[in-house]
Amino acid sequence: MSDNVVHLHKDTTPDNVTTLTVVPELAPAPPVPLWVRSGRAIRTVVTHETTKTTARTVARHTLYVAGGARIAAKRTWDGRTASRYERMFRAAEAAGNHEIAAEWEERGQHFREARHRRRMDLLHSPLDAAKGVGITAGMGVGSLVALGVVMAIATKDVTQVVTPLMATIEFINLIITIVKVVWGPALAIGPFLALLALWAVGSKQQAAPAWALPERARNSEGEPITPSIVVKALRDLGIPALRNAIKEMGDAGASMLGPIRIAGCGVEVDVTLPSGVATNEVQVKRRKLAENLSRHEHEVFIMIPEAARTVRLWIADSGALDEPIGPSPLVTDQTITANYKSGKAPWGQDLRGDAAELSCYQRHLLITGRSNQGKTAALRSLALWLALDPSVQFWIADLKGVGDWSMFNGIADVLIEGPSDGHVIQATEMVEDAEREMNRRIQERLADPHIKFPPLIVNVDEAQKAFMCPAVDDQRRPYGGSKATSRYFMAVRSIHNQGRAVDVLMWQGTQDPTDQNLPKMVREGAHTRASLVLGSESQAKMALGDKAVEDGAAPHLLRQGLDKGTLVVASDGIDMPKGQSSITVRTHFIDDEPAMEIADRARALRDGVTTLHAVERDTDRDALADILATLGDRPRLLTSDVLKRLTALSEDAYGAWTNGDLKAVMEAEGEEPKKSNGRMVIHKDHVLRAIANRDADGSASASQ
Repeated sequence: MSDNVVHLHKDTTPDNVTTLTVVPELAPAPPVPLWVRSGRAIRTVVTHETTKTTARTVARHTLYVAGGARIAAKRTWDGRTASRYERMFRAAEAAGNHEIAAEWEERGQHFREARHRRRMDLLHSPLDAAKGVGITAGMGVGSLVALGVVMAIATKDVTQVVTPLMATIEFINLIITIVKVVWGPALAIGPFLALLALWAVGSKQQAAPAWALPERARNSEGEPITPSIVVKALRDLGIPALRNAIKEMGDAGASMLGPIRIAGCGVEVDVTLPSGVATNEVQVKRRKLAENLSRHEHEVFIMIPEAARTVRLWIADSGALDEPIGPSPLVTDQTITANYKSGKAPWGQDLRGDAAELSCYQRHLLITGRSNQGKTAALRSLALWLALDPSVQFWIADLKGVGDWSMFNGIADVLIEGPSDGHVIQATEMVEDAEREMNRRIQERLADPHIKFPPLIVNVDEAQKAFMCPAVDDQRRPYGGSKATSRYFMAVRSIHNQGRAVDVLMWQGTQDPTDQNLPKMVREGAHTRASLVLGSESQAKMALGDKAVEDGAAPHLLRQGLDKGTLVVASDGIDMPKGQSSITVRTHFIDDEPAMEIADRARALRDGVTTLHAVERDTDRDALADILATLGDRPRLLTSDVLKRLTALSEDAYGAWTNGDLKAVMEAEGEEPKKSNGRMVIHKDHVLRAIANRDADGSASASQ
C-alpha cells in the first residue's frame, strides 16, 4: 500500500504571490462635545483650592459686615431697653443664685424708672429748648453789641458798634459754605465708612460661619480662651443639668464665670456651677472639656477652690507645657545660701509661672512616681539646697546604687550606695540608728527644754527595695515588709511619729506605690507628699491622700516620658492658691556635673566630714582609731558629736557610751577632753598623741 496522499483540491495560488491579511480599520473616536469639556473646565475651576480660598475670603468679609450689623444692633437694643437686665436675671435664676437674681431684678427696675423719667422730660424739652435758644441768642447779640460799643469808644468811630456782630455773621456764613462743600462727599463716603465700622466689629468678634473662617480658626488650634468659648465647652460636656441651665441663661451664660486671668503660660478662670451640678461631675470630664477648649488633656487642670459649687480651670497655651522652664537658681546663682528653719528651696515653677519654693523645716518628705520620671532629681535638688546650710546633717542610703548621690561624699555622715539586700540591711540599720539618735535627743530635751539640735535628714532613695527586702536577721525578724515585725517599717514609723520634734526627719523616694512597697502608716506620716506620673487614680490617692485627689490632684493623668520632673505636691510647706490642697510643680533639673559643683560649695562651708560608706556592727574595734575617724579633717569636735558619730559607726560597740567612757579611753593614754567656750571637746592632736603614746608603750613592751 502506497504512503503517497493524493489531494483532490490543489492550491491554485501562484508561488510568487504573497497572501495579505486585511485588518479592518478602527473607527475614529467621536469628538468630545463642547458642553462636556466646558463642564469639566468649570468643575476644575470651582473645585480648585485657590477658588475655595477666594470664595471663603469673600464670603467671610461680607458676612463680617452682616455679623457686625447684628452685634451693633444688639448692643444698641441692650443700651436702650432692659433686655440686658432680663437676660442676666434669667441666667442667675437658672444658676440657682437667687441673691444675684434679685440684684439684677432691682437694677432692671431702676433702669426702667430712669427711662420713664427721661421720656417724661421729653414732653417739656421743646419749650425748654426754645427758651434756651432765645435766651442764648439774646445774650450773644447783647454781648457782641457791648463789645462793639467798647471798640467804638476806643477808636472814636461809631461804625465799630456793629463790627463784632458782622464778623460773627460772616463766620457763620463761612461755616455754612464749608458744610455745603463737604456735605456731598460726606453723603457719598458715609455709607462706606459705616460698612467699614460694621466690618471691624464683625471681624473682631469672628462673626462669620465656621466654614468661612481661616484654616487656623476652623481648627481652633491655639484659640484664645474667651468667656463664650468656656461656656460652650461646658455646655457640650454631656451633663444634662449643666446643659439645660446654660440654655436657659442664653447669652448670659458667661455670668457663671469669674474674670479670665493670665496665669503663667495659660489662663485661669473660676466657674460657679448652676444648682444641681456637682464639681466632681465636671472633674471626671477633664478630657472632653480639654478637647472642647481645643487643648490636649494635659493642658487643662481642674481644681476645687474654697467657694461652694465652684471649679477653677487652668488652661495652658497650646504647647506651652512642652517647653523647658530653665535652670535652677542653685546653678545660676553662685551666692545662693540655705537656711533650714526660715528658708525655702527653689524647686521649680508652678503652672502660673511663679517660683515654687518648698520649706523643709520639720517636715517628713515622700516623693513617689514611675521609674525614670525625675524622682531622684527632684529629691536631690532639695538636698543640694539644704546642704548649703552647714548645720544640716545627712544620712543617705541610695538603694539604686548608680552614683546619683555620690556628690554627697564629704557632706553626708553616712552614704550607702548599692541595690543588694546587703545594702538594704545597711540602710535599715542606718534608719534604726537614726531612731536611737531621735530617742537620745528626746531624753536630752526632757532634761533641758531649751536645748537645740542640728537637723538630721535621713534620706532613703528607692525605699521600695527596703520594704520589699526578703532578708531576715539572726532572730528571724524580717528587714522588709509592712508588719510590726519589720525592722525598716517600724524604724520609719517611729521617726514619723516623734522625729520632727527634735529635727530628725525622714525623706523617702519610692516607685509605683502599693500597700506592699509603701505601707499606709508610713506614707501618711509624711508632711510633704509629692508624686510624678502614676498609673492609676488609686495610686494617686496612695501617694497624695484621698482629699488631694478628690480636690483635683491628678498625677495619674500626667504623661509618661513627656512630663518628666512634673510633680503634684500636697504640703503646707509650699505656697498655693487659697482653698487648694495640691499644686503642680515643674521642677528644675540639675545634672550631675552642676550638682557636683553645688556639692563643692557645700563642702567648702563645712569643717570636713568623714563619710561612712557602711554601718558596721562588730565590737572588736580600735576606739582611738574610730575617734580619729569621726574627727575627719576637723581640728576639734564636741564630745557629744563624737559620741553620735561613734554610734553611727558602730551601734554595738559605742551605742551605750557616755562622756565618761570617752574620757576614760583618752585618759588611759595620758590625754583627756578639754573645754572650749565652756563645752567639752576632743582635739585631733590629742587623739594623735594618745595613739602615738599607746603605740610607743606597745613597742617598749614588745622589746622587753
